[in-house]
Amino acid sequence: MESGTKTCESALVSPRRVNNCGTQRKKVHRAERPCANSVSVLLLRLLRLLSNMENITDGTWDSLPVQLNEKILQTLEEMKFTYMTPVQSACIPLFMNNKDVAAEAVTGSGKTLAFVIPIIELLLKREEKLKKKQVGALVITPTRELALQISEVMGMFIQKFPEFTQILLIGGSNPAEDVEKFKEHGGNIVIATPGRLEDMFRRKSEGLELASAVRSLDVLVLDEADRLLDMGFEASLNSILSYLPKQRRTGLFSATQTQELEKLVRAGLRNPVRITVKEKGQAASATQKTPARLSNYYTICRAEDKFNNLVAFLRQHKHEKQLVFFSTCACVEFFGRALESLVKKVTIHCIHGKMKNKRSSIFSDFRALKSGILVCTDVMARGIDIPDVNWVLQYDPPSSARAFVHRCGRTARIGNHGNALVFLLPMEEPYVNFLSINQKCPLQKMSPIKDVVDVLPKVKAMALADRAMFDKGMRAFVSYVQAYAKHECSLIFRVKGLDLDFVSLANGFALLRLPKMPELKGKTFPDFVATTVDTDSIRYKDKNRQKQRQKMLAELKDKEKTELPKKNFVKNKAWSKQKTKKERRKKRAAKRKHDEDSDMDEEYMKELLEDTRLLKKLKKGQISEEDFEQQLTNSKQEAGGP
Repeated sequence: MESGTKTCESALVSPRRVNNCGTQRKKVHRAERPCANSVSVLLLRLLRLLSNMENITDGTWDSLPVQLNEKILQTLEEMKFTYMTPVQSACIPLFMNNKDVAAEAVTGSGKTLAFVIPIIELLLKREEKLKKKQVGALVITPTRELALQISEVMGMFIQKFPEFTQILLIGGSNPAEDVEKFKEHGGNIVIATPGRLEDMFRRKSEGLELASAVRSLDVLVLDEADRLLDMGFEASLNSILSYLPKQRRTGLFSATQTQELEKLVRAGLRNPVRITVKEKGQAASATQKTPARLSNYYTICRAEDKFNNLVAFLRQHKHEKQLVFFSTCACVEFFGRALESLVKKVTIHCIHGKMKNKRSSIFSDFRALKSGILVCTDVMARGIDIPDVNWVLQYDPPSSARAFVHRCGRTARIGNHGNALVFLLPMEEPYVNFLSINQKCPLQKMSPIKDVVDVLPKVKAMALADRAMFDKGMRAFVSYVQAYAKHECSLIFRVKGLDLDFVSLANGFALLRLPKMPELKGKTFPDFVATTVDTDSIRYKDKNRQKQRQKMLAELKDKEKTELPKKNFVKNKAWSKQKTKKERRKKRAAKRKHDEDSDMDEEYMKELLEDTRLLKKLKKGQISEEDFEQQLTNSKQEAGGP
């Protein structure tokens, strides 16, 4: 097997989004064969956009050097996929010719079809047909949203191949249900997130023999491979790889290359062919990592004006579809709630990594909207295809420059135009130059946002009216500062030395008072004007929560009353005082010993005097020797002698 590098230069089109804008997403058929259903109006509208994109694609499907199955071509035709993207035309022939592939392409380049089609083709070429519980292909991806999308795309193709079934193994559901579904329906194609998949391998005691099932594996795909490593899945991946056969085809697909990813390439791939897809007209040394049709902007504003600018911008673009990225889950909870109150007549959804079962339904609902706002964290930054996103707004710059590129890639997909805007503080302006050099991501300054009004008093009023809002604001502020301190570009994003203006920042979060946190310890902020209201008196609007809080406060009060007073421990005394104490102890011990010895001496003297008296009587002849011995023995016995 020969290794090599293939470079494609072209403008890019992403079929992934088109394939994933299908019917209103019902609960995914995890282990069942997907039903044949009509393509939604939304999908058809997007597909029509592709019919006239001949100038930005890489040839038709019949121009491939390998012949695709007739049913696959029919599916592509039904979906109006006339042309391939560069990454598809490069990867599909190599994969089908049993090569390992490591592909790097900008976000939105159509990487999903580049491995979905070869997976089906390779499984069709097997000499022995797969049994129900034999796994022939495994796709691992970092987030459940991306796994859902890949599952939908796969489902569209295997509708025409009833011999194959797929199963989706992701978090947010009961793992015991996944075990039962695999035992009942099997799964020739497994699409999974690393954590849930690793868990499934350990459920042998429940009758799931997944380690045996993957012995028949032909294809392994790691989608968004760099993100898998960034999210800390390295240990899980190593554990999963230990179960898989060495003789397999492996594909790594990613938008960026990292040192960690290079290690994974060397460990998991055999003589891989490396594919790099570049933007058309860009030199190899200066490849732009964002889509060519993306207009990337930045704006500078003080921390206390930032939220006002965001609200003004969103109000001016009500009829468009927008993603708003924040750095932490707590910030999404707080600012998302504030936006719901301040931006009227717009559908606003919030999504972050700490949500469990709600994430899938929220994601599905937002995809179906023609316009709306999705407030989110970086859980939505990678591989997520949402149709017709007009603007990607970054309220906070992400902790890594690579994440910045992936956030921007949620718009300007499948050859469409898109826009991105990042809000920066005055001290953060050097970040623009850093992105241009480090990520080949040029930004242009946007003219000031018009009609900005101060909405922060309204946010403060919301906090005063509901303790839940007050709590969210405090948590958001703390989480923001902690995330800011961990930014990889610490020369620009500095917390120490008061480079970060805490007063302006607290005002921007509409805080009623400053929280207690290590970063503020020992510092005074005379310019911060706290509320005159006692924040402990703020009540929850939710009556149940307020009752719980009152009960908790009452319990704490009772506990304080019943607790025994603490002993007052005396601090260690000076050495000289300790020495005096020791001397007193020694004197007391000596006195006790002396008293004991004195008692013994008195008894001994009495016995000695009695013996002397008897001896004198013997010498004077007053008693005989026999009487002397008898009386001496009796006196000793009376004294307790032997």
